[in-house]
Amino acid sequence: MNKTIKALALFAVSFFAFSSCESGLDYENTNAIVPDAVWKDSKMIDGFLNDIYGGLNPQWVFNASESDEGLNGAKDINNYLRGILTVDNTCDSLRYKYVDKINFFLHNLKDVTTDVLSNEENQILAAQAKFWRAWTYWAMVKNLGGVPLILEPQDMSDKESLYKSRNKTSECVAQIIQDLDDAIAVLPGKYSDASDYGRITKAAAMAFKGRILLWYASPLFNPDNNKERWQAAYEANHAAVRLLDQEGYGLYPDFKQLWYDERNEEVIMVNQYFYPGHPINFNAIRPEPFTKDASNQNQPLMSLLLAFPKRDGSPMNLDVNRLKNDPQYNVDFMTDFYMNRDDRFYTSIYCGGTPYPTPDILSGQNSKVTFWNAWKWSEQDNKYNTLYLDYNIAGNPGVSGFFDRKGLDTTLINAEVGNGQTDWIEIRYAEVLMNMGECANEIGKTSEALQVLYDIRKRAGIEEGKGNYGVMASSQEDIRMAYINERQVEFAFEGKRLGDLRRLKRYDLLNNQERRHVLYLVLKPGEAVPALTETIMDSVVRKKFRFDYIDNVDGDDSYKFNLSMNHWFYALNPNQISQSMNKLEQNKEWGGTFDPLQ
Repeated sequence: MNKTIKALALFAVSFFAFSSCESGLDYENTNAIVPDAVWKDSKMIDGFLNDIYGGLNPQWVFNASESDEGLNGAKDINNYLRGILTVDNTCDSLRYKYVDKINFFLHNLKDVTTDVLSNEENQILAAQAKFWRAWTYWAMVKNLGGVPLILEPQDMSDKESLYKSRNKTSECVAQIIQDLDDAIAVLPGKYSDASDYGRITKAAAMAFKGRILLWYASPLFNPDNNKERWQAAYEANHAAVRLLDQEGYGLYPDFKQLWYDERNEEVIMVNQYFYPGHPINFNAIRPEPFTKDASNQNQPLMSLLLAFPKRDGSPMNLDVNRLKNDPQYNVDFMTDFYMNRDDRFYTSIYCGGTPYPTPDILSGQNSKVTFWNAWKWSEQDNKYNTLYLDYNIAGNPGVSGFFDRKGLDTTLINAEVGNGQTDWIEIRYAEVLMNMGECANEIGKTSEALQVLYDIRKRAGIEEGKGNYGVMASSQEDIRMAYINERQVEFAFEGKRLGDLRRLKRYDLLNNQERRHVLYLVLKPGEAVPALTETIMDSVVRKKFRFDYIDNVDGDDSYKFNLSMNHWFYALNPNQISQSMNKLEQNKEWGGTFDPLQ
């Protein structure tokens, strides 16, 4: 979050809490803050809005185990992915806490006088609030379909009026877009005052509008493939890209530094992290012994490891039979795997057998050394043992040997792991560009759709080749698949994978994998344990190892991808239905009468 916004939010809380007492019933306490006084003080008004930012601004996500991106440990695959569904374990709730705050804010802002806020200041504050109302409603609508639309403060004394029926999904989307259009009409493309960095801009509102209309045009909401929706989504995203270009946004040229060169041209919507005050704790994704209190989350599955293309743009294909039975194939595959990938692979994936990218010094060492998170096969025990044992490394080695390193604050040792300062980029230029390209493909703009893929791959360091950067797709269906694959790589560990497959109704891509697969880096029998100065990036060292394909890292055939192809919207929380005085209906997919496609 913006440092100024964060500070103002804390100021607002402390200001509201301050009070003073003095004897005498007629004494006017000028230090006490009463609700009506808020709207007579511009700083207090700004503080109210900053509290909304603080509650809604999206944060870092470490949820790779909720798709085929990664896992946290064996058997951690959730019931949704396994297809074990009930209304109770697959429901989402209506959340109106911030809708209520925003409605209250907008209602009172209308009456603020110009000696407190100028008309322009008032309009810009209202525009930001409307963005967050759209944000909050969309968070519910994309999971449930239509929800009750409440746009004004409710009268708490009129109990019956508090219970509302669900509006149609189309009505909700129309209102969300109206709020965003209102915001777009007022907000600047960028703020001139650097202290306002992190606030919602016209650029963020237009990009978010494009994201929503892409979802609304996708098969989840548009099973009949209504081309008018795709046209509307294309126009919204195209307009967003034009505005972004005019305002100086664009693809940041070095993907490896995208998360570390803050405030760069790719950042459209951001939550700024800083220490002290608003740090991010990266302990969950760091391996032991480079962390504390949590570890080993987001370990990449084989499906993600292989999704990153080679440097020439060709796919990283694997023949598991040849990997097992053809030693030279195994050698060649390992060389391509480690040495011949695009920049996104090295930016997103940490590979065991290389130095871990933080300043930590392993116990017993005097300098930075290689972290040999790898395996060797024990004939005696009939199992894989970690090389941790050979290096006297304490801790849990995880289950894959690979880890998430995207955006990791690499300046911190394990004792400081909670002091991370890498900003979370919620919307970046690449997403808007790819949203536009995906829509272009659906309305027959093939060359435009392909050009976006070329631009994305060029930035990733992929060779131009014959001018197509390894993209072989030409038909509409093939380009659709190319976008699914490219998004998996471009946005790895950014919390988009399951949502993409859900909006496209492509859970078959998970189910076809069946079990969760990993690749083990295994020391060959008879080979000496490598020195701590050696790395897997050295061809001589690699010859000491082989890759083993592990078909089921969970070790139990009941733990596999088996997502339902008949349940695309979540159930509405049954407790909320029972408390609604018969106003709320359950979704049809879950035995109710509400149709989320209307």
